[in-house]
Amino acid sequence: MKRKTRVIKLGEVPIGGDNPITIQSMTNTITADTDSTIAQIKDLEAAGCDIVRVAVANIDDAQAIKDIKAQINIPIIADIQYNYRLALESIKYGVDGLRINPGNIGSLTRVKEIVKSCKERSIPIRIGVNSGSIKQEYLEKYNGVNAKSMVYSALEQIKLLEELDFYDIKISLKASDVPLTIESYTMMAEMRNYPLHLGITEAGPAWRGTIKSAVGIGSLLSKGIGDTIRISLTADPVEEIKVGREILKSLGLLNQGLEIISCPTCGRTRINLMEIVEEAEKRLENIKGHMKVAIMGCPVNGPGEAREADIGIAGGNGKVIFFSKGQIVKRVREEDILDELIKEVKKIDNL
Repeated sequence: MKRKTRVIKLGEVPIGGDNPITIQSMTNTITADTDSTIAQIKDLEAAGCDIVRVAVANIDDAQAIKDIKAQINIPIIADIQYNYRLALESIKYGVDGLRINPGNIGSLTRVKEIVKSCKERSIPIRIGVNSGSIKQEYLEKYNGVNAKSMVYSALEQIKLLEELDFYDIKISLKASDVPLTIESYTMMAEMRNYPLHLGITEAGPAWRGTIKSAVGIGSLLSKGIGDTIRISLTADPVEEIKVGREILKSLGLLNQGLEIISCPTCGRTRINLMEIVEEAEKRLENIKGHMKVAIMGCPVNGPGEAREADIGIAGGNGKVIFFSKGQIVKRVREEDILDELIKEVKKIDNL
């Protein structure tokens, strides 16, 4: 069961409580290059991104938020490092959320200015502590980088906002080390009821980063911990959304899009299953509704799995059996499998 947290809103998107888990990404364009940034955000939207974050490194980036926001359909978060004026400018130009560390913004007066502006516009603040940004005091107190030093470093930042009567807070505790990330989020979940932003920071290139993210984020989500996620890959940001959606679908937390069930192949396989699955995945990636498609390579386990799917095929020697909702509907030649599969899936998707 999902852990109950406070609810915050990024634009019109609620996070926490009983609300669906959202998927985020971050642009890798120069934010002030509005054409490139808007184009990338639109690609992210098309892939299923719910919230986007942009780096605000200077005043031009902050001012660009107004034009970007006018042409996109999802909330936008400004990622601020150190410069409190850029946080205030981002708020002025219409940002929906801030990602800051109050402790590195400067004096309490500066933090108060940011909090006042956020309160006036109902803008949440995400407090992010990474394993590489733990306050020295806590590294010394808790003997280095570990869950305690991460959590208590974050709690200091949270307390600073709470003392200013600000509670629209989201927390992240990311590390590139998966067990450390799991332990840190689990500890925080027992200590505060703010919504949690899950991620494995600097997870790496697409293949390795996907595995690390799936293990770490999936483990936490399976325990009901987590309200929004970001997959941090050294890859096209669209890939982050695809991975995030698959993690949620695999846990039954997202009922949208295509789910392909396919066997790993063995000596009984008599059709070119790998090629068929790869091509089917490409041609069906834009399916809107939730659909389970089974593509099985032999008549042993194939029929049983295929019957459980909305559409299923079980391969034989040059021919396959088509199932729809558990019923055999036809038999087709191997060379016609893909065209027939696409036709049957689209028929259901358009109902």
